[in-house]
Amino acid sequence: MNMKHFWLFTLIITFTSGGCNSKSFGMYGDAEKIPVIRFDRVLFQWIDTDDPEILQTLISDYPQMLAMLGNALFKSNLADSSVFFSRLINYYSEPTLKSLYNDAITGYYTNSSAIERLEKELSYGFAQLKRLFPSIQIPAVYLHVSGLQQNIIVADSLLSFSIDKYLGDDYPLYMDYFNDYQRKDMIPERIVKDGLRAWLSSEYPLQGQNNDLLDRMIYEGKIIYVLIQAGDSYSFQQIMSMTENDYKWCLRNESVMWKTILKQIQSETPDAMTTAKYFQPSPSRFFSEDAPGNLGNFIGYRIVACYMKQTKSTCEELIHNNNAQDILKKSKYKP
Repeated sequence: MNMKHFWLFTLIITFTSGGCNSKSFGMYGDAEKIPVIRFDRVLFQWIDTDDPEILQTLISDYPQMLAMLGNALFKSNLADSSVFFSRLINYYSEPTLKSLYNDAITGYYTNSSAIERLEKELSYGFAQLKRLFPSIQIPAVYLHVSGLQQNIIVADSLLSFSIDKYLGDDYPLYMDYFNDYQRKDMIPERIVKDGLRAWLSSEYPLQGQNNDLLDRMIYEGKIIYVLIQAGDSYSFQQIMSMTENDYKWCLRNESVMWKTILKQIQSETPDAMTTAKYFQPSPSRFFSEDAPGNLGNFIGYRIVACYMKQTKSTCEELIHNNNAQDILKKSKYKP
Protein backbone atom coordinates (compact mmCIF):
# COMPACT_ATOMS: atom_id res chain seq x y z
CA MET A 1 0.00 0.00 0.00
CA ASN A 2 1.44 3.32 -1.04
CA MET A 3 1.76 6.17 1.42
CA LYS A 4 -1.36 8.29 1.40
CA HIS A 5 -2.58 11.36 3.24
CA PHE A 6 -6.20 11.52 4.31
CA TRP A 7 -7.66 14.91 5.03
CA LEU A 8 -10.84 15.69 6.94
CA PHE A 9 -13.65 13.19 6.44
CA THR A 10 -17.25 14.22 6.79
CA LEU A 11 -19.53 11.23 6.91
CA ILE A 12 -22.51 10.20 8.95
CA ILE A 13 -25.26 7.64 8.82
CA THR A 14 -28.51 7.43 10.74
CA PHE A 15 -30.29 4.34 9.65
CA THR A 16 -28.86 1.07 10.84
CA SER A 17 -29.15 -1.83 8.49
CA GLY A 18 -28.50 -5.51 8.50
CA GLY A 19 -26.15 -7.35 6.24
CA CYS A 20 -22.56 -8.46 6.33
CA ASN A 21 -23.55 -11.24 8.72
CA SER A 22 -22.94 -8.85 11.58
CA LYS A 23 -23.24 -9.82 15.20
CA SER A 24 -23.04 -7.79 18.36
CA PHE A 25 -20.17 -8.15 20.80
CA GLY A 26 -21.54 -5.60 23.27
CA MET A 27 -19.71 -2.42 24.14
CA TYR A 28 -16.28 -3.15 22.59
CA GLY A 29 -16.55 -6.83 23.54
CA ASP A 30 -13.35 -8.82 23.95
CA ALA A 31 -11.46 -7.18 21.10
CA GLU A 32 -7.68 -7.42 21.30
CA LYS A 33 -6.36 -4.09 22.47
CA ILE A 34 -4.64 -1.82 19.94
CA PRO A 35 -2.36 0.48 21.93
CA VAL A 36 -1.97 4.10 20.86
CA ILE A 37 1.71 5.02 20.52
CA ARG A 38 2.49 8.51 21.85
CA PHE A 39 4.91 9.77 19.21
CA ASP A 40 3.39 13.21 19.80
CA ARG A 41 4.80 13.40 23.32
CA VAL A 42 8.32 12.30 22.43
CA LEU A 43 8.56 14.73 19.54
CA PHE A 44 7.36 17.61 21.73
CA GLN A 45 9.96 16.76 24.40
CA TRP A 46 12.67 17.12 21.77
CA ILE A 47 11.22 20.37 20.38
CA ASP A 48 10.92 21.79 23.88
CA THR A 49 14.44 20.84 25.01
CA ASP A 50 16.49 20.24 21.84
CA ASP A 51 17.97 17.33 23.79
CA PRO A 52 20.24 15.21 21.51
CA GLU A 53 19.42 12.05 23.47
CA ILE A 54 15.71 12.48 22.78
CA LEU A 55 16.53 13.08 19.12
CA GLN A 56 18.39 9.76 19.03
CA THR A 57 15.33 8.09 20.56
CA LEU A 58 13.18 9.57 17.79
CA ILE A 59 15.58 8.36 15.11
CA SER A 60 15.95 4.86 16.51
CA ASP A 61 12.38 4.20 17.68
CA TYR A 62 10.22 6.09 15.17
CA PRO A 63 11.89 5.98 11.73
CA GLN A 64 8.70 5.28 9.77
CA MET A 65 6.73 7.89 11.67
CA LEU A 66 9.40 10.52 11.00
CA ALA A 67 9.40 9.63 7.31
CA MET A 68 5.60 9.92 7.16
CA LEU A 69 5.62 13.25 8.96
CA GLY A 70 8.35 14.64 6.73
CA ASN A 71 6.42 13.62 3.65
CA ALA A 72 3.21 15.13 5.01
CA LEU A 73 4.71 18.44 6.15
CA PHE A 74 7.58 19.08 3.76
CA LYS A 75 7.02 16.64 0.88
CA SER A 76 10.42 15.26 1.85
CA ASN A 77 11.58 11.78 2.81
CA LEU A 78 14.97 12.90 4.14
CA ALA A 79 14.03 11.96 7.71
CA ASP A 80 17.61 11.01 8.61
CA SER A 81 19.31 14.28 7.55
CA SER A 82 20.37 17.24 9.68
CA VAL A 83 18.51 19.57 7.30
CA PHE A 84 15.29 17.67 7.93
CA PHE A 85 15.57 17.92 11.71
CA SER A 86 16.45 21.58 11.50
CA ARG A 87 13.30 22.21 9.44
CA LEU A 88 11.27 20.11 11.85
CA ILE A 89 12.31 21.97 14.99
CA ASN A 90 11.91 25.35 13.27
CA TYR A 91 8.44 24.39 12.10
CA TYR A 92 7.18 23.34 15.51
CA SER A 93 8.92 26.17 17.37
CA GLU A 94 6.73 28.81 15.75
CA PRO A 95 4.94 30.34 18.79
CA THR A 96 1.31 29.78 17.73
CA LEU A 97 2.01 26.25 16.59
CA LYS A 98 3.99 25.41 19.71
CA SER A 99 1.10 26.68 21.85
CA LEU A 100 -1.32 24.55 19.81
CA TYR A 101 0.97 21.56 20.23
CA ASN A 102 1.12 22.08 24.00
CA ASP A 103 -2.68 22.36 24.20
CA ALA A 104 -3.04 19.14 22.23
CA ILE A 105 -0.86 17.02 24.50
CA THR A 106 -1.91 18.61 27.80
CA GLY A 107 -5.64 18.77 27.14
CA TYR A 108 -7.97 15.91 26.24
CA TYR A 109 -5.17 13.67 25.03
CA THR A 110 -3.33 13.63 28.34
CA ASN A 111 -6.36 12.18 30.13
CA SER A 112 -5.73 8.47 30.70
CA SER A 113 -9.44 7.60 30.71
CA ALA A 114 -9.92 9.45 27.40
CA ILE A 115 -7.01 7.57 25.83
CA GLU A 116 -8.42 4.31 27.18
CA ARG A 117 -11.79 5.04 25.55
CA LEU A 118 -10.01 5.88 22.31
CA GLU A 119 -8.12 2.57 22.40
CA LYS A 120 -11.25 0.57 23.21
CA GLU A 121 -13.29 2.06 20.37
CA LEU A 122 -10.37 1.69 17.98
CA SER A 123 -9.75 -1.94 19.03
CA TYR A 124 -13.42 -2.82 18.68
CA GLY A 125 -13.68 -1.23 15.22
CA PHE A 126 -10.60 -2.98 13.87
CA ALA A 127 -11.73 -6.30 15.38
CA GLN A 128 -14.99 -5.94 13.46
CA LEU A 129 -13.19 -5.05 10.23
CA LYS A 130 -11.01 -8.13 10.72
CA ARG A 131 -14.12 -10.25 11.17
CA LEU A 132 -15.69 -8.83 8.01
CA PHE A 133 -12.43 -8.94 6.01
CA PRO A 134 -10.16 -11.70 7.41
CA SER A 135 -7.24 -10.70 5.19
CA ILE A 136 -7.26 -7.01 6.15
CA GLN A 137 -4.08 -5.70 7.77
CA ILE A 138 -4.33 -4.12 11.21
CA PRO A 139 -2.04 -1.08 11.56
CA ALA A 140 0.08 0.25 14.37
CA VAL A 141 -1.60 3.43 15.61
CA TYR A 142 0.19 6.65 16.54
CA LEU A 143 -0.67 10.19 17.60
CA HIS A 144 1.07 13.24 16.12
CA VAL A 145 0.55 17.00 15.65
CA SER A 146 0.51 18.39 12.13
CA GLY A 147 -0.09 22.09 12.69
CA LEU A 148 -3.71 21.98 11.49
CA GLN A 149 -2.75 20.20 8.29
CA GLN A 150 -3.90 16.63 7.58
CA ASN A 151 -6.24 14.86 9.99
CA ILE A 152 -4.79 11.42 9.41
CA ILE A 153 -1.76 10.00 7.64
CA VAL A 154 -1.67 6.44 6.42
CA ALA A 155 1.26 4.35 5.29
CA ASP A 156 1.96 0.67 4.97
CA SER A 157 1.02 -0.90 8.35
CA LEU A 158 0.79 2.49 10.10
CA LEU A 159 -2.03 4.92 10.92
CA SER A 160 -1.51 8.21 12.76
CA PHE A 161 -4.00 10.76 14.05
CA SER A 162 -3.20 14.47 14.05
CA ILE A 163 -4.68 15.25 17.47
CA ASP A 164 -4.49 19.02 16.98
CA LYS A 165 -7.41 18.61 14.54
CA TYR A 166 -9.63 17.04 17.25
CA LEU A 167 -9.52 19.47 20.18
CA GLY A 168 -13.24 20.33 20.19
CA ASP A 169 -15.38 22.54 17.99
CA ASP A 170 -15.06 25.45 20.44
CA TYR A 171 -11.27 25.48 20.53
CA PRO A 172 -10.37 29.20 20.09
CA LEU A 173 -7.80 28.85 17.30
CA TYR A 174 -10.28 26.92 15.15
CA MET A 175 -12.54 29.97 15.08
CA ASP A 176 -9.93 31.85 13.04
CA TYR A 177 -9.36 29.20 10.39
CA PHE A 178 -12.41 26.96 10.01
CA ASN A 179 -16.09 27.34 9.15
CA ASP A 180 -18.92 25.95 11.27
CA TYR A 181 -19.38 22.90 9.05
CA GLN A 182 -15.68 22.10 9.40
CA ARG A 183 -15.47 22.62 13.16
CA LYS A 184 -18.26 20.14 13.88
CA ASP A 185 -15.87 17.39 12.74
CA MET A 186 -13.01 18.60 14.93
CA ILE A 187 -14.06 16.83 18.11
CA PRO A 188 -12.48 13.88 19.95
CA GLU A 189 -15.55 11.73 19.25
CA ARG A 190 -14.74 11.74 15.52
CA ILE A 191 -11.18 10.51 15.67
CA VAL A 192 -11.83 6.74 15.52
CA LYS A 193 -14.55 7.06 12.89
CA ASP A 194 -12.18 9.04 10.68
CA GLY A 195 -9.37 6.56 11.30
CA LEU A 196 -11.42 3.50 10.41
CA ARG A 197 -12.69 5.24 7.28
CA ALA A 198 -9.20 6.26 6.23
CA TRP A 199 -7.79 2.78 6.75
CA LEU A 200 -10.67 1.03 4.98
CA SER A 201 -10.36 3.45 2.04
CA SER A 202 -6.60 2.81 1.80
CA GLU A 203 -7.01 -0.97 1.91
CA TYR A 204 -9.85 -0.91 -0.64
CA PRO A 205 -9.35 2.17 -2.85
CA LEU A 206 -11.77 3.29 -5.52
CA GLN A 207 -11.40 1.10 -8.60
CA GLY A 208 -13.66 3.14 -10.87
CA GLN A 209 -13.29 6.72 -12.05
CA ASN A 210 -13.08 9.35 -9.34
CA ASN A 211 -14.66 11.88 -11.71
CA ASP A 212 -17.58 9.58 -12.53
CA LEU A 213 -20.52 10.50 -10.31
CA LEU A 214 -22.03 7.02 -10.09
CA ASP A 215 -18.67 5.31 -9.45
CA ARG A 216 -17.86 7.77 -6.68
CA MET A 217 -21.31 7.59 -5.08
CA ILE A 218 -21.36 3.80 -4.97
CA TYR A 219 -17.81 3.66 -3.61
CA GLU A 220 -18.52 6.16 -0.83
CA GLY A 221 -21.75 4.33 -0.07
CA LYS A 222 -19.87 1.03 0.29
CA ILE A 223 -17.33 2.50 2.70
CA ILE A 224 -20.06 4.08 4.83
CA TYR A 225 -22.11 0.87 4.85
CA VAL A 226 -19.16 -1.19 6.05
CA LEU A 227 -18.30 1.36 8.75
CA ILE A 228 -21.81 1.09 10.16
CA GLN A 229 -21.28 -2.66 10.50
CA ALA A 230 -17.85 -2.21 12.07
CA GLY A 231 -18.60 0.52 14.60
CA ASP A 232 -20.41 0.18 17.90
CA SER A 233 -23.87 1.63 17.19
CA TYR A 234 -22.56 3.88 14.39
CA SER A 235 -25.17 5.64 12.27
CA PHE A 236 -25.05 7.49 8.96
CA GLN A 237 -25.37 10.82 10.75
CA GLN A 238 -22.49 10.05 13.08
CA ILE A 239 -20.17 8.98 10.29
CA MET A 240 -21.07 11.98 8.13
CA SER A 241 -21.45 14.55 10.95
CA MET A 242 -24.94 15.31 9.67
CA THR A 243 -27.48 16.86 12.01
CA GLU A 244 -30.88 15.26 12.46
CA ASN A 245 -32.54 18.17 10.65
CA ASP A 246 -30.14 17.86 7.70
CA TYR A 247 -30.71 14.13 7.55
CA LYS A 248 -34.48 14.62 7.52
CA TRP A 249 -34.00 17.16 4.71
CA CYS A 250 -32.21 14.49 2.69
CA LEU A 251 -35.01 11.99 3.30
CA ARG A 252 -37.67 14.50 2.24
CA ASN A 253 -35.77 15.46 -0.90
CA GLU A 254 -34.30 12.06 -1.77
CA SER A 255 -36.47 11.52 -4.85
CA VAL A 256 -35.72 14.98 -6.27
CA MET A 257 -32.00 14.57 -5.62
CA TRP A 258 -31.93 11.19 -7.33
CA LYS A 259 -33.79 12.46 -10.41
CA THR A 260 -31.28 15.30 -10.75
CA ILE A 261 -28.30 13.00 -10.26
CA LEU A 262 -29.70 10.38 -12.62
CA LYS A 263 -30.02 12.95 -15.41
CA GLN A 264 -26.37 13.89 -14.95
CA ILE A 265 -25.29 10.24 -14.94
CA GLN A 266 -27.20 9.57 -18.16
CA SER A 267 -26.36 12.73 -20.08
CA GLU A 268 -22.94 13.98 -18.98
CA THR A 269 -19.39 12.79 -19.35
CA PRO A 270 -17.34 12.51 -16.13
CA ASP A 271 -16.45 15.96 -14.89
CA ALA A 272 -14.26 16.52 -11.84
CA MET A 273 -15.89 19.75 -10.68
CA THR A 274 -19.47 18.53 -11.08
CA THR A 275 -18.72 15.27 -9.29
CA ALA A 276 -16.70 16.76 -6.43
CA LYS A 277 -19.41 19.19 -5.32
CA TYR A 278 -21.67 16.28 -4.31
CA PHE A 279 -19.11 15.08 -1.75
CA GLN A 280 -18.18 18.33 -0.03
CA PRO A 281 -19.13 18.91 3.63
CA SER A 282 -20.09 22.51 2.87
CA PRO A 283 -23.80 23.28 2.24
CA SER A 284 -24.88 22.18 -1.26
CA ARG A 285 -26.25 25.53 -2.36
CA PHE A 286 -25.83 24.50 -6.01
CA PHE A 287 -28.79 22.20 -5.36
CA SER A 288 -30.85 24.23 -2.90
CA GLU A 289 -30.29 27.10 -0.48
CA ASP A 290 -31.16 24.87 2.47
CA ALA A 291 -29.41 21.69 1.29
CA PRO A 292 -26.73 20.18 3.54
CA GLY A 293 -23.40 18.88 2.26
CA ASN A 294 -22.45 15.32 1.30
CA LEU A 295 -25.50 14.68 -0.89
CA GLY A 296 -23.57 12.16 -3.00
CA ASN A 297 -22.58 10.20 0.10
CA PHE A 298 -26.22 10.07 1.20
CA ILE A 299 -27.54 8.80 -2.14
CA GLY A 300 -24.63 6.37 -2.50
CA TYR A 301 -25.30 4.87 0.90
CA ARG A 302 -29.03 4.53 0.20
CA ILE A 303 -28.31 2.65 -3.03
CA VAL A 304 -25.83 0.33 -1.34
CA ALA A 305 -28.20 -0.35 1.57
CA CYS A 306 -30.89 -1.35 -0.93
CA TYR A 307 -28.39 -3.54 -2.81
CA MET A 308 -27.40 -5.36 0.35
CA LYS A 309 -31.03 -5.94 1.29
CA GLN A 310 -31.85 -7.27 -2.17
CA THR A 311 -28.78 -9.48 -2.67
CA LYS A 312 -27.96 -10.56 0.91
CA SER A 313 -24.30 -10.08 0.01
CA THR A 314 -21.50 -10.12 2.57
CA CYS A 315 -19.43 -7.01 3.15
CA GLU A 316 -16.48 -8.71 1.46
CA GLU A 317 -18.57 -9.42 -1.64
CA LEU A 318 -19.80 -5.84 -1.58
CA ILE A 319 -16.38 -4.23 -1.30
CA HIS A 320 -14.99 -6.33 -4.17
CA ASN A 321 -17.89 -5.60 -6.52
CA ASN A 322 -16.48 -2.67 -8.47
CA ASN A 323 -19.29 -2.56 -11.04
CA ALA A 324 -21.31 0.48 -10.00
CA GLN A 325 -23.94 -0.11 -12.68
CA ASP A 326 -24.45 -3.67 -11.46
CA ILE A 327 -24.93 -2.50 -7.87
CA LEU A 328 -27.40 0.19 -8.96
CA LYS A 329 -29.39 -2.27 -11.10
CA LYS A 330 -29.57 -4.98 -8.46
CA SER A 331 -30.41 -2.50 -5.70
CA LYS A 332 -33.76 -1.70 -7.34
CA TYR A 333 -33.33 1.73 -5.85
CA LYS A 334 -36.41 3.88 -6.50
CA PRO A 335 -36.83 6.64 -3.92
